[in-house]
Amino acid sequence: MRNQADVFHLAIPAQNLDEAQRFYVDGLGCTLARCYDDRITLNFFGDQVVCHLSDRIDAAPALYPRHFGVTFRDRQSWESVLNRARSHDLPLFAPPFRRFNGRPEGHDAFVLRDPSNNLLEFKHYDDPEMRY
Repeated sequence: MRNQADVFHLAIPAQNLDEAQRFYVDGLGCTLARCYDDRITLNFFGDQVVCHLSDRIDAAPALYPRHFGVTFRDRQSWESVLNRARSHDLPLFAPPFRRFNGRPEGHDAFVLRDPSNNLLEFKHYDDPEMRY
């Protein structure tokens, strides 16, 4: 089983590393861990996201089946990221919406689109036990 000190790792394509860095670091507030000619490594809310320079970019992304993001335990954290995204004019793929209202798995979400058309979903469940 994963220890809380372990870090999840995700690699994604990026058509331009400077744009990716502006989006993730300046926009979302992630920390730049390493920078190379062909990739940047980020502390993405406690996990590792690596943006690899690539020309294989999805021209017309769809939320399903490929996206990633964070499910926040605390609603204030979710709202903070939403407010930061708005204040930095980060492109919303899907503005805040409600799913499964009135059911145990009810949650709020919004989706951002990074400069390489990677989709990032941020969620908060009413019941923290429903995060999984």
